[in-house]
This record gives sequence, C-alpha cells and structure tokens, in this order.
Amino acid sequence: MMRRLAILAAAAVLLCGAPALRAQDTRAQESRRAALQKEIAQLEQQIKENASKSSNALNELTLVRRQISSRRSLVEESAAEIRRIDDTIRIRQAEADRLRERIGTMEQYYHRLVRNAYKNRDARLWYTYLLSSKDLGQASRRYAYLRDLSGQMNSQARRLKELRADLETELQHLDTLRQEAEAVKAAHEQELQGLRQEELRSDRLVASLRKDKNLYQRQLDTKRRQVEALNREIQRLIAQAIEEARKQEAAAKNKNTGKQTASTKTKETAPVDYKLAGEFAANKGKLPWPADGPVVERFGKHNHPVYTTLVMPANNGVNIGLSKGASVSAIYDGEVKRIIVMPGYGRCILVQHGTYFTFYCKLGPVSVKAGDKVKTGQVLGQVDTIDGQTQLHFEVWKEKTPENPESWLRPR
Repeated sequence: MMRRLAILAAAAVLLCGAPALRAQDTRAQESRRAALQKEIAQLEQQIKENASKSSNALNELTLVRRQISSRRSLVEESAAEIRRIDDTIRIRQAEADRLRERIGTMEQYYHRLVRNAYKNRDARLWYTYLLSSKDLGQASRRYAYLRDLSGQMNSQARRLKELRADLETELQHLDTLRQEAEAVKAAHEQELQGLRQEELRSDRLVASLRKDKNLYQRQLDTKRRQVEALNREIQRLIAQAIEEARKQEAAAKNKNTGKQTASTKTKETAPVDYKLAGEFAANKGKLPWPADGPVVERFGKHNHPVYTTLVMPANNGVNIGLSKGASVSAIYDGEVKRIIVMPGYGRCILVQHGTYFTFYCKLGPVSVKAGDKVKTGQVLGQVDTIDGQTQLHFEVWKEKTPENPESWLRPR
C-alpha cells in the first residue's frame, strides 16, 4: 500500500513539474537559437570583410564552412521547435476534444433535469408528492430529493458555464500555437534556403581553390613559416619568464641564508606566483572568453578542406572571429610580460598567471604595457584586420606546453 502511495505521489510531482520543465526547455532552446543566429551574423560580417580586403579563398572557405555548421545547427533547432509545438498542439487538441465530450455528456444530463422539472412544474404535484408519504421519514426524504434536484440543476448549469469557458481558453491556446507553428515553419524554410545558398558558396570556393594548387601551396608555406616563427617566439618568451622567476626565487633563498651574490642583487623580476597559478587552474572550464565571437579555427592539427592530404600548420590556440575594433580582455588576473609584433599576427600580448600563460594575438591598438598587473575582464586592446581576417588568435600555455583554450573557457 505504501509503495502504491509513493508511486502515486511521484507521478503527481512529475505531472505538476512537467509544465515547468517544458518552459525551461523552451527558454533553453530559444537561447541556443539566439546564440546561433548571432554567430551566423558575425560570420557573415567576417565573410564580407574577407571578400573585400583579401583574395585568400581559403580564409573565406573556412568562414563559410563554419557558417554552414552553425546554420545546420540552427535548422536542427527550428525543426526540434516545430516538433515541440506540434506535440503541444496534439495534446491541447486532445484536451479540447475531451472537454467537448464532457460538455456534451453534461448537457444531456442537464437537459433531462430540466425536462423533468418542466414536467413537474405544477406546485400541486409537488405538494401531492410530499403529502402522499407513508410517514414523516419518507416525507423528509422526498423533500430532500426535490431540494437536491433544484440544487443539481443550478450546480450543473454553473459547471457547464465553467467548462465552456475552459474550452474557449483551450481553443484560443490552440489558435496561438498554430500561429506560432506557422511562424517557426516559415523561419525554418528561410534557414534551409540560407543553408542551400551557403553550400553553393562553399562549392564555388572549393572549385576556385582547385584551379590553382600551386598558389595555395605558396600561401600555405607562408602561413607555416609564420606559425612556426610565432611558436618559437612564444616558447622563448615563456622560457625566459620562467628562468627569470626561478633566478629570483634562488636570489630570495640566498638572501635568507646570507649568501646573496652580486649578480642576484640586480634582478628585479618577481618569483613565480604559485598561489595565482593554483587559482587559475581551479577555474579551468569556467574562465571568461577573451572576446565575443565564433571560433573559426580550433586547437590542433587540421587537414586542408580541399586538398585533404595536405596538413595545415598546427594551431596552438583558437581563432575567434570578431568585428573590426572589437575589444579583447584578459581572462584572469595576471601580469603583462611582453608585447611583441609578429608577421601575420600583428601585436601580441603575453600575460603570466603564475605557471600559466595566456597569449593574445592579431591586435591593433593595445591598452597595456609590459609589467602591468591586469584583472579578469580588463581590456588589453582591440582586434586588428590582418590579411583580410579580423580574428583574435588566443592561446593558453601550462609552462612550456600549449593547451586547448576551449577546455579552459566556460561553455557557451
């Protein structure tokens, strides 16, 4: 018995919570759709800027294919929303049908009550019915019956009115849902058309790239040299920062033991902030993004999208598509160690967070200088347009090892 009661109670909780869960799902779906639409718009702006400032078809193809991926996700979201609305319409329609059936049954019962009351409307019949009772108990029961009959008629009339109002509300909800479904289906069709256009644009770019493999090979070689130069410089800067910090730690120990040398006295760099490094590590997966834009190139090695046997230069970070002049911010407290200029990457800022480093590239104007202490969210500079691309190149290093930045940043 207790088990049955527990099951019934759980079922009641689920039924009561279902509308709230549906509302949460709807809000989450709307949030995802809005994020995808924003990303598609940002990518479209990137594509336009690339087309107007660069003849690099590979850059454009990368953006278009990222846009296609986002558009497909948006199409899937709209299809899921259509299914959700259709399911809700079916549930509402079934509820409206049940209400109609119940109203029909109650109307039949009510009409019988009214007919009986009409047939016996003569008060003398009522009195005769009461006076013909065998005893006082029977008379009391007959009186109660006649009184209840009148009460039932009034109650039934009120209930019918309430049910008709409920049915009207249900029909209004159905009408609203059908209008919403039509709007979503129209948007879904537009998204499909946008997807088809983007796929055609991708096909044209692929055809263009296939015409001149030698030209692309030269561009690829140039990019590889730039990437390798950047990686060597980052490694050098990080190694230098670590070495300076270790020397300062050694100097501090020598000072404490009374063995400080002349060479250690001249060092002004601070030792490694292990407390800050621990705080940085503790926030893995929760750090803010350095800028608001879609990731157009992810971490690691990738094959060329057309010449699939060719391996692209490894990306030690992520590239984030942005609008021209967009602000770039520090993802955590730290110290600006170096600001350098690199071919193909513009200005780059290296920020140290104890034993961790973050690197922000492809910047134009910067708002900080080497030695500055920066806080989470503080603006470091603005993104620049380089080779027709307006993108932030962002990296995260644990000492001398690059790590996937997306594993450190909060999920979108």
